[in-house]
Amino acid sequence: MRSGTLTPYQFLAPYLLVFAVFWCWPLAESVILSFQNTRVNPWVFDLDINWRRLWLDRQFHNALGNTLFVLVVQVPIMLALATALALALDAPYLRGRALFRFAFFAPVVVSEVAYSVVFRLLFNGQFGAVNAGLETLGLPRIDWLYRDGPAMAVVILAVTWRWTGYNAIILLAGLQSIPKELYEAARMDGASAWRRFLNVTLPQLAPVIVFCLVLSVIGTMQLFAEPWLITGQSNRGPGQGTEMLGTYLYKQGFANLNFGYASTIAYTIALMAGLIAALNILLVGRRTR
Repeated sequence: MRSGTLTPYQFLAPYLLVFAVFWCWPLAESVILSFQNTRVNPWVFDLDINWRRLWLDRQFHNALGNTLFVLVVQVPIMLALATALALALDAPYLRGRALFRFAFFAPVVVSEVAYSVVFRLLFNGQFGAVNAGLETLGLPRIDWLYRDGPAMAVVILAVTWRWTGYNAIILLAGLQSIPKELYEAARMDGASAWRRFLNVTLPQLAPVIVFCLVLSVIGTMQLFAEPWLITGQSNRGPGQGTEMLGTYLYKQGFANLNFGYASTIAYTIALMAGLIAALNILLVGRRTR
């Protein structure tokens, strides 16, 4: 190989070295840990101890159920709201469009700790603004943060508030790429606004919706900040009512120091997220052909 052809690789070498040290090696090491018993000293290889535990661990099953519940309930609601918001932001008669876009996108740039504190204050059972509003309406107070159902509702509401605008901006970009000729042809055929949405907008927007869906699936499987900070998983919280795969992984790895089992949970999350995302792409791809 001539020396000139090596020049690009020499420029890439520092990045590739950092990538190998801080990405590739930890990923490989995590795989090795998942086949080790890290509850003994020194650690020993036990090929099925951690993977077998997944089938028997009720706490893991509870965390998996909670995560899938958020995935099934919150993600469709969020994407529906994001689509409606994108349609509103794309309306030709809307004034101050740039201001509204910034306002709805702003929650993404807010620190997770900051907005988690705000949600904890809003839904505080004793002096929160939400319970004060309920009392004004003559309704009883709700212990939002320390009961399973209300705590899960707060988590879903917080995640929806944070990510709806982000997805709406992505969908808005998809809406603006749809050829206007398609709408003009549909109007000439006498299609109503609803029929134009079903037959023109949705099919053309399907790839962007799938993209947002895949991002949402990956994010939900990794959900950590909201249940940990808002509902008090780091303290007493609602017990296992808002335990997610991300919080359970953290507890196993950094509270119990069971790194082998934590690695097994991490790869389970990655595999499930990949499979669900691939299934969504496959199903939606078939429908849009």
